[in-house]
Amino acid sequence: MTERTATNLVILMADEHAGRYTGYAGHEVVKTPNLDRLAQRGTVFSNAYCTSPICMPSRAAFATGRYPHDTGYVCNATPYDGKVPSWGHLLQDAGVPVTSIGKLHYRSKDVPSGFDETLIPMYAQGGVGDLFGAIRQSAPLPPRYGVRQVAEEVGAGESDYTRYDRSIHAAALDFLRDRAPAQREPWVLFVSFVTPHFPLIAPEEFYNMYDPGSLDLPKACRPEDWPKHPWFDEFRRTYITDTFFDDDLRRRATAAYFGLCSFVDSLMGDVIDAIGASDFGARTRIAYMSDHGDNLGVRGLWQKSNFYQESAHVPMILAGPGIAAGKTCRTPVSLIDIHPTVLDAVGLSDGGPTADPDGRSLLRIADEPDDDTREVFGEYHAAGAVNGVFMLRQGSWKYIYYANMPPQLFNLETDPEELTDLAPDPAHRATCAAFEARLRARLDPEAVDRVIKAQQLDIVEAHGGAAHLLSRGSMGASPPPGTKFAGHRTA
Repeated sequence: MTERTATNLVILMADEHAGRYTGYAGHEVVKTPNLDRLAQRGTVFSNAYCTSPICMPSRAAFATGRYPHDTGYVCNATPYDGKVPSWGHLLQDAGVPVTSIGKLHYRSKDVPSGFDETLIPMYAQGGVGDLFGAIRQSAPLPPRYGVRQVAEEVGAGESDYTRYDRSIHAAALDFLRDRAPAQREPWVLFVSFVTPHFPLIAPEEFYNMYDPGSLDLPKACRPEDWPKHPWFDEFRRTYITDTFFDDDLRRRATAAYFGLCSFVDSLMGDVIDAIGASDFGARTRIAYMSDHGDNLGVRGLWQKSNFYQESAHVPMILAGPGIAAGKTCRTPVSLIDIHPTVLDAVGLSDGGPTADPDGRSLLRIADEPDDDTREVFGEYHAAGAVNGVFMLRQGSWKYIYYANMPPQLFNLETDPEELTDLAPDPAHRATCAAFEARLRARLDPEAVDRVIKAQQLDIVEAHGGAAHLLSRGSMGASPPPGTKFAGHRTA
């Protein structure tokens, strides 16, 4: 066991960065030289998952170390409001300085964020977020015309999001140069970028790194290759994104997403270099992760909101004092583990009285042999989900349970692309039964589904009812601070 000492901690987060789209993970096209350098300096967690594949519940779980069904932060209409203590609140209670820069996606500036200071924060639109996505009490679910933005804004240039990320980059460098040296140690800094989240517009120098004509089409992007499952049949009626794409646009969107991955990598590289060049660099650990992934047209799906690898698997790296360099840890981990990791890094307890006991410090997991018996859990109750979805990942297996619908089962060792659902195969009936039994030992999925839908119905009714929200339409990407909300779309 490596001896650990308390250090500063800088957490770098991107938004919608799928785990496969990095150089260090072996992608043959995407260029992420700075994350690759960080991976060489530290430990890569190759089987890392978000807790819920959509922004607000994932970020709330990241903060609290607790699952969405337990806290009530279940969709983008239930932004984190500070009522459930976060690792930030525990740091404040212990007198550890803690600052955030960039995207939070919490409810508003008026909630107790758990940070001593929030610099250029991004909050939920209007303090309420995506009310349209809470309309999910019965099929058919309404189409989201706001997803047109994914297909309409594609190519080279600047967007509100790339400009926002540049301001986050500048604020982080200023903080590290001017403020961090004077802070009492240890301290924690959370730097949260918003790209490669759509709109898929990459700065020209990064877009031009990828020739659309040379890129493969997304895997299984033809309707005849889509997974045949009733949950996805309903999901596609809501997320109609792929109907706006042809093959040329698919390739240009892929080039733009790759360009945004390289763009945010370049910004984080400057932050990593500034830490390394500082007097406190040798006393500072760095963590990198994303809040969820992006389907990027695979299976005709875009954005996130499911438990396929593209959407739920996230990059995760930990580097710095006491962390093995050049190591790959294959033990399954999730964003639930960040809560105890933060506390452990600064010398507080490995965990906390408010966190779920599932969570463990990544510093400790990285120090141990790979554990293929560890099981990570995820859930989804947000836009497009006619029923709640629950994931268990253990060893080579991924089991996905859909309330009141058939499950899916994938062997990621023999089928890393998840092209063959083994759940219908009688030969795997016992494996499915064992996973379902462990899931039901955690919770009753149908009961959780009913409770959360009832809570969401209350939210819908409190904001004028479903008819009103449907007439108003759905939204696309949340606006960053200082920009105008683009509005809702009904067609």
